[in-house]
Amino acid sequence: MTVTLALPFRGRWLVQNSPARRVPSHGVDVLGERYAIDFVGVDRRGRTSAVRDWRTVLAAEPPERFVAFGRPILAPADGVVVQVHDGEEDHAARRSQLALVPYALGAAARLREGVHAVAGNHVTIALPGARAFVSLVHLRRGSLRVREGDPVSVGQPLAECGNSGNSTQPHVHVQVTDSADFSLARGVPVAFRDFREWPRGRGEPVDRVTGLPDERSVVGPLA
Repeated sequence: MTVTLALPFRGRWLVQNSPARRVPSHGVDVLGERYAIDFVGVDRRGRTSAVRDWRTVLAAEPPERFVAFGRPILAPADGVVVQVHDGEEDHAARRSQLALVPYALGAAARLREGVHAVAGNHVTIALPGARAFVSLVHLRRGSLRVREGDPVSVGQPLAECGNSGNSTQPHVHVQVTDSADFSLARGVPVAFRDFREWPRGRGEPVDRVTGLPDERSVVGPLA
């Protein structure tokens, strides 16, 4: 079974860890990540941030300087909210290899802390029939606009993109699973509908009725 979703945002976003490249997409099956996909907001020049300075090379950076931070995150399907978690901080972002090393060394400790340390602030929606669940992860603290039990419609604002949980720079992580409990969930294949894709290395965009965007391409909704 493949679940087809709308893109959960407006604007342009860079595709990372796409299951079009490999499965498991994030290199592991834990926490239902087998078919997960990451989207990093970019500007019209394809930059994740318009700012580059000494911090970019040597240190961590404020999340506010990244294009994705604070962008609206939308419901990718109709359904009912079954899980909401807020309160995790939006930590500093890391493009510098020097800053990434200690962060990577802390990955195991974050996993031991549990789901919230990895997923950060997130929303999970039960899709019609409750046979699959879509989760939107790494949301901005204090931005969540829904509660458990709320019905939602595709395109409805849910929260803002943040940098909470196991995230090196602001982005939204999207995954579909067979359970709302990340510790038990298995990933479900996902596709997206009605999007424009700018393939990596080619200037001409391609309009796609349905499909899975390629690694390092840029995507945005058709409408």
